[in-house]
Amino acid sequence: MAAGGFCKLPNGSVVVALNLPSPTPDGTAAVRVLVHAQNRARALTRLRNLGLRAVYLRGNAAPPTPDEITAVLHHPDGLIWRTAPDHGLTATELWHPIRALLRSPTAPASP
Repeated sequence: MAAGGFCKLPNGSVVVALNLPSPTPDGTAAVRVLVHAQNRARALTRLRNLGLRAVYLRGNAAPPTPDEITAVLHHPDGLIWRTAPDHGLTATELWHPIRALLRSPTAPASP
């Protein structure tokens, strides 16, 4: 993990943000993943249950921004991602549901 962090909300739940290496074979861009859960352990468990087994949160070097918190709280799944911005620049890409990240590009089309 390059960076990650969390923010505890007034209702006791947390938003965890993680920068993960690119899931694509070419490895061109890292992704920023946001998870809303009751606690940090449950947030990481949600990611591990989706197949991201080597996900750990060490420290709080890159906590979610207020805009990121708003985005994940307004998403029905509470689990979103987008390409991680380089060198601390703000990203202009919209957030995507986690299904779009985990979808296999070589999966056969259903008839």
